[in-house]
Amino acid sequence: MPQMNKGGKFIFGESEIRPDGRVQFPPQAVEEYRIASEGKVYLFTGSKVTGGFCVTRQGLLLPSKLGHILTDTPLLLRYEAPAGTFVPYKGRSYCWTAVSESGEITLTEEMLSFLQLEPGMRLLSIRSSDIAFTMGAKGPLLEKAAHFRGEMPRF
Repeated sequence: MPQMNKGGKFIFGESEIRPDGRVQFPPQAVEEYRIASEGKVYLFTGSKVTGGFCVTRQGLLLPSKLGHILTDTPLLLRYEAPAGTFVPYKGRSYCWTAVSESGEITLTEEMLSFLQLEPGMRLLSIRSSDIAFTMGAKGPLLEKAAHFRGEMPRF
């Protein structure tokens, strides 16, 4: 699904948090960000408006202007923090988790609680930047998507 309005954010689709915590990222996001190429992804807390979480991988984040997030938190850089354990850094929290070749992750009960998410919730996959995409849980974009008259890809 392209932009919902001219000049607006690009929406990849909508994913449901399954009862066991699994979340499938939309194929277009998986391909564009090559998100499954390293077998691990970083999740970090979303904005106050959109909630949810953002998704990236080391090969995108480390060489970027935000690479200091990893170099300043070696537990994340070297994947030494336990998977799914959020590490605070400058106002946001970051963790890593495994990602399948198809672009699926599993959010544990602890991760869901930390992110204030629940099974059954729908997350809107939004292109955020060339470094990460957002899996938004609330806010105006989700409200607009709920009323969108086109077809919303669901995963």
